[in-house]
Amino acid sequence: MNTEPKITVIEPIHRRIESEAIVKAEKLKVAAYARVSTEQDEQQSSYEAQVDFYTRHIKANPDWEFVKVFADRGITGTNTKNREEFNEMIALALSGGIDLILTKSISRFARNTVDTLQTVRDLKAAGVEVRFEKENLHTFDPKCEMMLTIMSSLAQEESRSISENVRWGQQQSMRKGKIHLAYKHFLGYRKGENGRPEIVEEEAEIVRKIYDLFLSGWTVRHIAEYLTDEGIPTPSGKEKWPVSTVQNILSNEKYRGDALLQKTYTEDYLTKKVRKNHGEVKQYLVEHSHEPIIDPEVFDRAQELLAKRRPYKARLRDTSPFCNKLVCADCGGFYGHKVWHNRDNTERYDVWYCNQRYKGDKVCNTPFLREDEIKHAFERILKIRNESPKFSVDRWRDLIESVSVDSGGMLHFALTDGTTHTIEL
Repeated sequence: MNTEPKITVIEPIHRRIESEAIVKAEKLKVAAYARVSTEQDEQQSSYEAQVDFYTRHIKANPDWEFVKVFADRGITGTNTKNREEFNEMIALALSGGIDLILTKSISRFARNTVDTLQTVRDLKAAGVEVRFEKENLHTFDPKCEMMLTIMSSLAQEESRSISENVRWGQQQSMRKGKIHLAYKHFLGYRKGENGRPEIVEEEAEIVRKIYDLFLSGWTVRHIAEYLTDEGIPTPSGKEKWPVSTVQNILSNEKYRGDALLQKTYTEDYLTKKVRKNHGEVKQYLVEHSHEPIIDPEVFDRAQELLAKRRPYKARLRDTSPFCNKLVCADCGGFYGHKVWHNRDNTERYDVWYCNQRYKGDKVCNTPFLREDEIKHAFERILKIRNESPKFSVDRWRDLIESVSVDSGGMLHFALTDGTTHTIEL
């Protein structure tokens, strides 16, 4: 009797499945990703060239099924939260709609090492391959992750270096007194031939009217309503004037011909998080930097009146990002905080209301608001902006410039990046 051990090799299941798949091979669902980080002409041509190349390249392969060329234009690669096309592509891939993603290089895909590796791992786990053309890397290659770590780290370091160079250039520009305005959203000025602000007389008349009305006794709310009723568009071209926009015009030193530079700063080159400058970095006050629309004496009187109309500031509460940010659209006063309890004292509510509600001859019609309502409204804005809605006191406080509450229950958020959002409760 033969007692020699007998060995039979049993192929792994996935090997057999792959062999069967070769026989009845289906076309690979293939997409591509392209990105340029600026809207400059030369970048625009690069963007269009990438889209055209990948469209033709994928369609020319008989074994591939063309899905789409996903492309983000004028978007940074240091994080993925605002890259709508990129996020749409990843979601589609993870749900089985894409088998293979082609992209020009690692730096086009992402300049953040953590984002690159995590995204590639998620895709790989879902059976989706990514090919980086320039580096000749395929994520299904076992050696790929080590090379990807090294190369994406280099791309991230390149991004850091670019960010530092840009910041240095901006600092030099500010030291020389050069000012830059967001002219598309700034009422009264346009960029002149010499690069300095030039007055747009039709818009300047609106600015002067706002100051005249305010100094003659009109409230900020009444001015906003007047401008809306007159059909005058806001600086960003919208029909309805938020109270916060009028307040910003009344308090912006550029209308008196001066410019305070670096009111905000970018804290991190990866997250691009913008913070209000409370002395963390240098500021530069450039006096007489351009022709004023408002006489300095008139501007100073407006600042004094603004200060007088805001005597009742809410005491700072470290637990709320809305402290000193909520403004009543009726009287321009600040909202204050109160704690309410239910009848049996088992539940506690943080409530905000106008501090000057009963101090004048006329009662303000703006509503009482529960803090949870305001938080939910701001979470909706963050979702629209493709940002994490997770609550954070410091983060939210740095993002929110002001919140105007009108009698119709509308919240008008003015953010520190210059954007405005209106949310109905």
